Amino acid sequence: MSPTIRVRIEVPRGSLVKRRPDGSVDFVSPIPCPFNYGSVMDSRADDGDPLDAVVLGPRLPLFSTVEVQTWGEVQFVDAGLEDPKLICGDRPPTETQWKLIRAFFTVYARAKRVLNRTRGLQGETGVRGWTQQ
Repeated sequence: MSPTIRVRIEVPRGSLVKRRPDGSVDFVSPIPCPFNYGSVMDSRADDGDPLDAVVLGPRLPLFSTVEVQTWGEVQFVDAGLEDPKLICGDRPPTETQWKLIRAFFTVYARAKRVLNRTRGLQGETGVRGWTQQ
């Protein structure tokens, strides 16, 4: 059985607005997010923010909190800092969902590099790998 964590939803599936853990707007995406996206309660990544989590399944309400199992991780680095993205849901992702996750974060890394440059942030930004449990 995979570990269970509590995730606060900051980007409901289909949303264009990426919010920070405090609720402020981080950026507006040109394409809707194909997953619910949020942060793991009571955790910290290298950037000082809570760990990020993708929550698979139907659209969840903004700022709702869910308990889900972790099924893997996108090993992401953002402006030189480790910034993993946990992959979560009520059941293991299907092969189709894993393909969508990989495609999304490949595109997301490119967009995030551009955003970081405009914000004056240095350091590597991209996907280093994937793990599945």
